[in-house]
Amino acid sequence: MRRRDFLAGVSATGLLAACGGKSAPPLPPGTLSGANDSLGHRLRKPDFPAPNKTRRVAVAIVGGGIGGLSAAWKLARSGVEDFLLLEMEGEAGGNSRAGTNAVSAYPLGAHYLPLPPREARATRQLLAELGVLQGDPDAAHPVYDERYLCHAPQERLYANGYWQEGVWPTLGVAAAQRAQYVRFQDFVAELRQRRDASGRRAFALPLALSSRDPALLALDRISMLDWLLREGYTAPGLFWLVDYACRDDYGSSAAQTSAWAGLHYFACRDGEGQVLTAPEGNAWLARGLARAAAGRVHTGALVFRVEQGRKETVIDLYLAAENRSIRVVARELIWAAPLFLIPHVFVAPRPEWLAAIQGAEYAPWVVANLTLTAAPQTRAGQPLAWDNVLHDSAALGYVVATHQQLRYAPGPTVITWYRALHEASPSSALPSGRHQGRVLWEREAWAEAALADLSRPHPEIRELATRIDVHRYGHAMIRPLPGRLWGGSRDGFETGRPGIQFAHADVSGISLFEEANYRGVLAAERTMARLGLHYASSL
Repeated sequence: MRRRDFLAGVSATGLLAACGGKSAPPLPPGTLSGANDSLGHRLRKPDFPAPNKTRRVAVAIVGGGIGGLSAAWKLARSGVEDFLLLEMEGEAGGNSRAGTNAVSAYPLGAHYLPLPPREARATRQLLAELGVLQGDPDAAHPVYDERYLCHAPQERLYANGYWQEGVWPTLGVAAAQRAQYVRFQDFVAELRQRRDASGRRAFALPLALSSRDPALLALDRISMLDWLLREGYTAPGLFWLVDYACRDDYGSSAAQTSAWAGLHYFACRDGEGQVLTAPEGNAWLARGLARAAAGRVHTGALVFRVEQGRKETVIDLYLAAENRSIRVVARELIWAAPLFLIPHVFVAPRPEWLAAIQGAEYAPWVVANLTLTAAPQTRAGQPLAWDNVLHDSAALGYVVATHQQLRYAPGPTVITWYRALHEASPSSALPSGRHQGRVLWEREAWAEAALADLSRPHPEIRELATRIDVHRYGHAMIRPLPGRLWGGSRDGFETGRPGIQFAHADVSGISLFEEANYRGVLAAERTMARLGLHYASSL
């Protein structure tokens, strides 16, 4: 979507309302938030004050998203206390942070966690520690706290003026097209069961535990759209669902997504379909991880220089609130920030790192939280599902923050609307001066876009909205473009090197909670091994 098309669509919404003879209510108030791009962009022309203080630690963790928090969690639960986590934002959590108001807590990003498969041992251990997984974390089918299991109705699709259960388009779909649904689902079921000679699943989570069967890895060389065409699929509903899945998990269309990644979405879990969620999305998971590192997390700290020596790594960071810099000298470094920052921060970064970063793309996202005086109504009066998907929309639909309350009496609610800018790159979507791109990142434009999108199933949405808070991500997640997962570009980050381990989900090439958790725990365990410390593996 071009910027002019977006702006024209927003303007047209206002014109249509005016032509109807009834002026639309004024846009509700709200905030615009997101990554601290003004601070982060200072890395382009670094002019930071010289450090005036030095601190020595055994382990420094740079980045407080799920990867960094998972590394800190593993170190802390293994008895390691001499570490420091450095995070640029005012709060750790990365894409799993949340907001709150008088009505409800609500997600600012990731909003659910599917029941993790047995291979995701670290994630299961975390859930057990938080009391959500009950019993043996290694059980084939553990018991989960029902307060976190998403209640029914779980998901619903709005298509052609009607709501239907589930997200597979079924209303008015011909038998021949439904047969293609079945063929695709049977193939996915077979992939879930497939094991190679080493016993590895065809598509595992974490990704690193997947089969290395050359026929499967070859899927990474083509797009998911090309794979569908190659396999003879023609059903529009299937094409839509697969494209939606890619946009939802990866921020990219089926035409942009590796076929290996596209099939991984459907085949990496056990097909139970249940998810864990809370009003604040995945923020409860991030906070659970952060509790282990209490007192050792330094927020508002922008790392602007990293220099590796033979025995130590020197890390210079800027404390924006104090307008001063300090130096941290660490025996071991865990880099848990996005990989694209490496050329801007590292002194003499290794050539293989720069080669691996070359060509990587990150998906911009926008999340709008609408506070409503009452839940919007469906055409037939059904209760809202937790996840409500709109078929003919560039957005991903919305989730209901108060769904888990099981409240039957009508009352205020917050709904969270998601839009992955799969058509854009961060460089085209982020503002640069007062040009047209700036408008794309103003709250008013995105609030109008959310209202216009949601007014199709819910014509009363504008009258119900009392507040619209917009949160935007310029570099929300790395895109699994064809050739990026198994083409060798990740190898240098996979293995790390003496003195440094990489813990961001970027290392996996796909941005999922379980991947970031795995990368953080793996980096922590490798770091403890280098320090000669004893630990029980979570992997």
